Amino acid sequence: MTHTYNITGMTCTGCQAKVHSLLSKIPHITNVDIDLANGKADVSMDQHVATDDLKAALAPYPKYSLSEASHQYIPASADLTADEPTRGFIETYKPVLLVFGYIAVVSALISASGTSFNWMLAMRSFMGGFFLVFSFFKLLNLDAFADSYSSYDVIAKKFRAWGFIYAFIELALGIAFVVNFNPFATNLVTLVVMGISIIGVLQSVLNKRKIQCACLGTVFNLPMSTLTIIEDALMIAMSIVMLIMIG
Repeated sequence: MTHTYNITGMTCTGCQAKVHSLLSKIPHITNVDIDLANGKADVSMDQHVATDDLKAALAPYPKYSLSEASHQYIPASADLTADEPTRGFIETYKPVLLVFGYIAVVSALISASGTSFNWMLAMRSFMGGFFLVFSFFKLLNLDAFADSYSSYDVIAKKFRAWGFIYAFIELALGIAFVVNFNPFATNLVTLVVMGISIIGVLQSVLNKRKIQCACLGTVFNLPMSTLTIIEDALMIAMSIVMLIMIG
């Protein structure tokens, strides 16, 4: 069953991530879909959860106020996206596609500066640029990123501080790839970290959870999708290839 609630006090995507995180942690809540623009939340549950329990979850943050919306019951089979404007793939994911495009072009230019194209340098440059740019957006609002990340990452769900740590791991990996620091160790850490990260992403996408992807922090409201899996899988694949080439 799904119920709709009015939520006041949300002014940015950071607030959206915070409310999402707080409500998602309530027992029997299976999905939380927040409409920031309209101040509403569609909350799915496998058994009824009292409104007072939802309010109690937000109580530590008085700026957020929750109340029942009229006609709040929505059958589980209802199409929740029927009234939402349809956006194309490119329009939806334009920020991340532009980031990937810029990093790819710069990496190609760096790697083609010699007499032949250096694939090893291209991958290292791409991975360095990827981690530096993505960590930058996370660090713009680290607390909001940690909240958003904890809604789906397998470690951050149990240990919220992992969201803070993860952002700095990305920053460190970006620097390590740029300066070519201990390539074997750097790629091995990348393989482990991204391997763990992709688990939560796969679970969310396969379960069709409508949540915000935290890959670019909370600056852009990007939905979790197959593209997120491709991002993580690409980093994993590159780290494996580079480990093989190094060995």
